[in-house]
Amino acid sequence: MHRRYRWFIVAVFFAFMLLHQSDKLLIGPLTTPIMEEFNLDEAQMGAVFTGALIVGAVFYPLWGYLYDRFARARLLALASFIWGATTWLSAIAPTYSSFLATRASTGVDDSSYPGLFSLVSDYFGPEMRGKVYGLLNLTAPLGYMIGLALALLLGPALGWRNIFFITGAVGLVLAAVIFFTVREAPRGQAEPELAGLEQIAVYKFNLATARSLLHKRTLLPLFVQGFFGVFPWNVISSWFFRYLETERGYSSDLIFPMMAIAVLFMAAGNVLGGALGDWLFKRTRRGRLIVCTAGVFTGAALLFLTINVPLANTLLFAALLCLTALFIPFSGPNVISTVHDITQPEARSTALAIQYFIESSGAALAPLIVGLIARQTTLTDAILLICVSTWLVCGVVLLIATRLVPRDIEALRQEMRDRRRESQELMQPARGL
Repeated sequence: MHRRYRWFIVAVFFAFMLLHQSDKLLIGPLTTPIMEEFNLDEAQMGAVFTGALIVGAVFYPLWGYLYDRFARARLLALASFIWGATTWLSAIAPTYSSFLATRASTGVDDSSYPGLFSLVSDYFGPEMRGKVYGLLNLTAPLGYMIGLALALLLGPALGWRNIFFITGAVGLVLAAVIFFTVREAPRGQAEPELAGLEQIAVYKFNLATARSLLHKRTLLPLFVQGFFGVFPWNVISSWFFRYLETERGYSSDLIFPMMAIAVLFMAAGNVLGGALGDWLFKRTRRGRLIVCTAGVFTGAALLFLTINVPLANTLLFAALLCLTALFIPFSGPNVISTVHDITQPEARSTALAIQYFIESSGAALAPLIVGLIARQTTLTDAILLICVSTWLVCGVVLLIATRLVPRDIEALRQEMRDRRRESQELMQPARGL
């Protein structure tokens, strides 16, 4: 029952993340009709993207703390409810100012994922987490494809406001599903050292636990790469559709199949990256970060080649776009797994929330920066400059993290062995009775 139930949890969380990502990324394909309705330029629309990212960044530390202190499943249900409510508010916004504010409010639930991954880590051990996280990270590219389909197929008939009403309703339904079906798991139950124990000593997040994160040397370079690493994702999700429309001159009939195929490659890249990370992690504790580094450098090189393909050579552009999409997600599941490989179970939401906070606080300005650069030059130049430069920085920093990570992993494994002894000592008096 437990094995079947943990995959049920994955299925529920997959549905939540997939549909939430569809709603979150839907605004990219709907950029042009929104700009036309409110008569916006690129800088004003960039502020819309950036507003939600800033709010999400601000809420990451709060979500992380709450997840490590209280029931994660109930908080995830609350996040889904907030998703639905704020999306409805943005759908009825009558002016640009109100749309800017209500769209920014959708960032509150965008920062709710650390608790989800923390809960999953208590159902799956280290040897499987990369694959499971890779599966869950499929939701970002697939969600973008669903959003793209909604925008292209239903947008002209229903309008962007009605699309937001539909996706907001989905959030409210999933809030009820999570609340009534997802159960909390004991923190740390999936750690190899604690396997088979009937009773696990309870460790709660506190100030001392928070301070201990400062001693994990691998976290610092991971945080630095996180600051730069999400710049390209936010740039691509916000501006790439408009780039294909306006600067490559592609029609909707061409954009949809091209992006759909690229998204399938990106989805495969998440699973492949997570599986490669797990495979190499079994052979060396540096394995996950080796996969990350290779994916980042390869993705940067391929994107540079893709953007510089002549406009007339559509087939070559599409082929290189798909190859780029395959490699750029390699770091996602492996960074999450590495954070969990080196932090205590009761601190994982907070550690991942800090990672995401740093990512969002840096990358929140990326869409606005691209909008400002594009107004002076072109979207082509803006996308190329931001994406390639930040990925190169990430690759260098990941090399540093790769060197440091074995020591931090061993420190956590030793702490888990100590906890096993403590749990066994707690069980002895009970057996004597």
